[in-house]
Amino acid sequence: MTTVYDVPADRFIRSLAEELKKTPEIKPPAWSQFAKTGVHKEMPPENPDWWFVRVASIMRRVYIDGPIGVERMRTFYGGTKDRGAKPSRFRKGSGSILRKSLQQLEAAGFITHDKTGRRVSPRGMSFMDGVARGVVEGSGQPQAA
Repeated sequence: MTTVYDVPADRFIRSLAEELKKTPEIKPPAWSQFAKTGVHKEMPPENPDWWFVRVASIMRRVYIDGPIGVERMRTFYGGTKDRGAKPSRFRKGSGSILRKSLQQLEAAGFITHDKTGRRVSPRGMSFMDGVARGVVEGSGQPQAA
């Protein structure tokens, strides 16, 4: 059986983002066209569908590292901030984007939330494994038994 671990992350996230576009609970907030993804960025994302790509990336990250919380996820999406003449320093990513994305995934039933953190629900696991299977079958690679 093919799982998320068996496919390359970049192709999987692109395919998952396309599938999440079809889900009515996942939609970008009104402010998303103006928002940066963290204080370390100078400009907002150029991709008009960046919200779906980020939600897919978050969903994959929860699948692999779950149970996990927002504060720990902020370090995954952070980066170095250019401080001019001063040395660059690491800054965490946006917590609001993570929270809103996780809330939308919870509303869709793909993620559950308890006191240990957020983890992928059985429905979300089967959904993501189905997308992974589609990525493997679509690329012509032999499927592992």
